[in-house]
Amino acid sequence: MIGHGFMGAAHSQAWRVAPRFFDLPADVRMQVLVGRNLDSARAAADTWGWDEASDDWRAVIARDDIDVVDIVTPGDTHAEIALAALRAGKHVMCEKPLANTVAEAAEMTAVAEEAERNGVRSMVGFTYRRVPAATFARQLVADGRLGEIRQIRAEYLQDWLTDPEAPLTWRLQKERAGSGSLGDIGAHAIDMVEFVTGAHLTSVSGLLETLVTERPLLASGVGLSGTASDERGEVTVDDVALFTGRFDSGALGSFEATRFRTGRKNAFRFEISGTRGALSFDMERMNELQFYDATAPELELGFRRILVTEAEHPYAGAWWPTGHMLGYEHGFSHQVVDFVTAIADGTPASPSFAEGLHIQRVLDAVEASSAAGSTWVRIES
Repeated sequence: MIGHGFMGAAHSQAWRVAPRFFDLPADVRMQVLVGRNLDSARAAADTWGWDEASDDWRAVIARDDIDVVDIVTPGDTHAEIALAALRAGKHVMCEKPLANTVAEAAEMTAVAEEAERNGVRSMVGFTYRRVPAATFARQLVADGRLGEIRQIRAEYLQDWLTDPEAPLTWRLQKERAGSGSLGDIGAHAIDMVEFVTGAHLTSVSGLLETLVTERPLLASGVGLSGTASDERGEVTVDDVALFTGRFDSGALGSFEATRFRTGRKNAFRFEISGTRGALSFDMERMNELQFYDATAPELELGFRRILVTEAEHPYAGAWWPTGHMLGYEHGFSHQVVDFVTAIADGTPASPSFAEGLHIQRVLDAVEASSAAGSTWVRIES
């Protein structure tokens, strides 16, 4: 695993736990954790259960005893690491968004598709697809329970930047992160509704806004736990992203991604409305799915709560008895299960780098639309 921190903890938990709850078709060994600072990497490796630590990702990728490379670094390094790993014949899992630019994502996709012809698998880490309620929602749509999809709404709401004195982390710098709320959490909203509905965005009209244009620089430490200095730096990404979209199915969509929605900690929500029914999901109640059956008798109409913890629900049977809830970390374990299975079975992994490239093109189109006064922009197929 290259990189550590928040995502490193989540991915490490997944690699450690998945083989103990699921009957994987291959053995998993957590061999090496790589970080820029060797002391920090060693501490993280000891905490999370990796055998070794290194500060040289190129040397680790070149090793014969490494089969899989898991990339959890900031977006500005995804392309270089993934391309090197794929060309070295390593299977690659890369955190989302796939890259910082469409050009990078296109090159990564081309190399990944060439590598796949030689049996090398690659996957983008849109982990929320693996939340059982979300996967079950996809099944309901595929079974025709919603009929023809007409409207889609998705919003990802957080409040961790409402304090204007919160420090300037790498996620607020375009050269590191690529974009702000749009790419960090908006990408999840786009991927999720496309995954659940099977429809794809073809054009968008968007508006991006930076609400706090400068913040204190970090004097020491990392992330939000670091100490702010008296110096200030420019915020070069969006704080709020709002856009509407048209899907190839004819459905209309509205999207919001913000890190300024006061009181919302991780409210990732979507609602999908069709001719025969509707679905509603909220990540802050992640074990539940709200389902509306428009074909029911008039006196019985209304959204009803489905608790997605039955053994027959996606992934749920490997964990706890019915009604015993799953949490944020479980989606990462499910991601490991699906990736290892694809590698062992020789089947394509999903979401693929090509799917990640499509999301990158949507993000790029939203940015272009906002820059042009919210005009409609078509998304390259």
